[in-house]
Amino acid sequence: MTVLDGRALNRATLARQLLLERADMKPLDAVAHLCGLQAQEAQEPFTGLWSRLRGFEPAALDGLLTGRRVVRTHLMRRTVHLVTAADVLAWRARHDPMLRLRVLGTYRRELDGVDLGELADAARAVMADGVPRTMTQVADALAERWPAPGRRALGEMAVAALVPMVQMPPRGLWRVKAGVRNTPLGPWLDQEPDAPAPPGTDPTGEALVRRYLAAYGPAASADLRAWCGLAGLPAAVAAVRGELVGFRDERGRELLDLPDAPRPDPGTPAPVRFLPAFDNAILGYHDRSRIIDDADRGLSVEGARVVLVDGRVSATWTVDAGTVTVSPRRGLTRSERGAVAEEGGRLALFLSDGGSDGVRIG
Repeated sequence: MTVLDGRALNRATLARQLLLERADMKPLDAVAHLCGLQAQEAQEPFTGLWSRLRGFEPAALDGLLTGRRVVRTHLMRRTVHLVTAADVLAWRARHDPMLRLRVLGTYRRELDGVDLGELADAARAVMADGVPRTMTQVADALAERWPAPGRRALGEMAVAALVPMVQMPPRGLWRVKAGVRNTPLGPWLDQEPDAPAPPGTDPTGEALVRRYLAAYGPAASADLRAWCGLAGLPAAVAAVRGELVGFRDERGRELLDLPDAPRPDPGTPAPVRFLPAFDNAILGYHDRSRIIDDADRGLSVEGARVVLVDGRVSATWTVDAGTVTVSPRRGLTRSERGAVAEEGGRLALFLSDGGSDGVRIG
């Protein structure tokens, strides 16, 4: 079986993630291809798409949000993701058990003795009037019936797990600071999520395997699970295995992939790219060593924005008053510093609407 070294996996990841070269792709198609973008920080998807798409304009993503073609919702790993309407309708039921278990993992004591079916019905009744609510408002309404659990536990279970919700605009619009207001997914999209598949079948799981590999492969089953948070996908992997090709990494792990997916030559040059906080190009794997050193792994869960140099995390970045400040994690050559400054200047122009191209490299 062919062994793919770290550089080969890195270049494959960059190609799948639209980071090897910017794509001539519409934002909606990019969100779909990437299987959604991590969006717990409301403005970060704009940088994520800017780094991946040629000629990306923030107004295009705003239009998708207000036009209800993409939504902000709890999904993979119980985190807020920006996903297409079509994907959330198809995927939500498959994620329901995981969402409940993850909330229970945090609030099991508080929710002990609470019938989750009754809690779900009560939460739907609270939201039935069509009035958007914050999680705190939902929790306050439920606490009238369940006063013992903490309000945080009630709110998270209702909003993040039991009742499919979306975070309504203006949350997530370009340059808009707005709190989270939740509304049920079905009425927002004028269509209810797909029903769970019959027992013994998992077409959604099989589709998730294919979609994940298209955007993240070659990858191991553990990587797939780390991306979506779903534990019950071995049968789905087995069902589609005949469609896939196999490799091994340098650690001996089996990697699966779509046969015709891009696997560029490891020597392919990789441009400097600025990634937003919590980007799935890093978080979408259990073994993140293909793109970030183990010593820097903590950056990926701390909300640090990172800079890829030669395809690997080599710096962090911040922006203030139109100036992008880059803090290298390793020594950069003169040519690398020049490339970082050039791409950082373009990013500063984007983030400031053309008002500044300032870059400072520490």
